[in-house]
Amino acid sequence: MSLSTEDRRAQGSPASPPAENDGPAPVSAKVPLRHRLRRDRTLLLMTVPAMLLLLVFAYIPLAGNVVAFQDYDPYIADNAFQAIAQSPWVGFEWFQQMANDRLFWSALRNTLSIFLLQLTLFFPVPILLALFINSFVRPRVRAVAQAILYLPHFFSWVLVVTVFQQMFGGAGLIAQTLRENGHEGFDLMTDPGLFKFLITFEMIWKDAGWGVIVFLAALAAVSPDLYEASAMDGAGRWRRMWHITLPALRPVVALLLVLQVGNALTVGFEQILLQRTAVGPGASEVLDTYVWNVGITNGGFSYAAAVGIIKGIFGLLLVLGANKVAHLMGEQGVYKK
Repeated sequence: MSLSTEDRRAQGSPASPPAENDGPAPVSAKVPLRHRLRRDRTLLLMTVPAMLLLLVFAYIPLAGNVVAFQDYDPYIADNAFQAIAQSPWVGFEWFQQMANDRLFWSALRNTLSIFLLQLTLFFPVPILLALFINSFVRPRVRAVAQAILYLPHFFSWVLVVTVFQQMFGGAGLIAQTLRENGHEGFDLMTDPGLFKFLITFEMIWKDAGWGVIVFLAALAAVSPDLYEASAMDGAGRWRRMWHITLPALRPVVALLLVLQVGNALTVGFEQILLQRTAVGPGASEVLDTYVWNVGITNGGFSYAAAVGIIKGIFGLLLVLGANKVAHLMGEQGVYKK
């Protein structure tokens, strides 16, 4: 005898089986903020030191850019805050002076030329090295190769410049060897025409290993099954590199390229300052060293702050533009659409 609907309800069984595919599942409610804070409190506490560093050394100093619109005199009062409050306002006078400053435009041209050279010569080197290590170097040798390439990243620029001086300077190893064998020596460290290439190769030697680590980490996420399946289909080493390895690197390349473009006006202050006297300001003056000389050496704090503001705005526009190009290419870039 079959049970009635009321009997089935009394026994806790449904009157009829649940209907399938009645519609989309209901969207779960958004987790409240207090619950997310309680859930992620450990991760948030781990970010507090980094946030404090950014706040103290990056965001709070931004308030000092107000001196770009003043005739700032640090000696007008007992401390910097009172000096800012008592310094007279001059509006956009320093920006107008910048537009007519021949030395500023020369430093800008040097900065952009060095950036384009480093983008052309330096940026592809870590990619090529990572592809070579991943595809041709044996696993046992790979760790040794990575360590050798990564080691110069920990050297200071003082040590890097010293090593190049001992190798390529007028009294360096190569020049002395040439003289001992009856040839004429050379001094690459004091040649203004080769200075841009010199600092680019110094940067390659020092920081290419860091880029190799980043790209190899991206390649480590590629499933070995893809390589095995392509090899079974008859794809050779070069075709596997072209159709599997390079597409795996594309998102990382796009991200690093956007960040590199954002640093177009920052081409290595310490590295260039160490070698500036050897080649002269005509070949080595960039925006960072120009701000240093004008603001710190000559005391033109307001004018240096104005140059820094223009540099920051230009860098922000470059990041936004490069990120837009990354979106058009189908990549995420620094942030999503």
